[in-house]
Amino acid sequence: MKIKDIKDMGIDELKKKNTELVEELLRLRIRHASEKIESTAMLSNLRKDIARIKTVLREKEAAS
Repeated sequence: MKIKDIKDMGIDELKKKNTELVEELLRLRIRHASEKIESTAMLSNLRKDIARIKTVLREKEAAS
């Protein structure tokens, strides 16, 4: 996910997307523990996306 796309989202959208990504990360971790996943890079990409969203969310909430 690009930072420009994240900055264009509203606060409610960011919160919703954050919960979706956290749930997806949990599912990937469980799959990774129980079986082999096709790309372990997906785990780090999800973590980075979550961090980006949290950063922009914090910035927007501080500005409000």
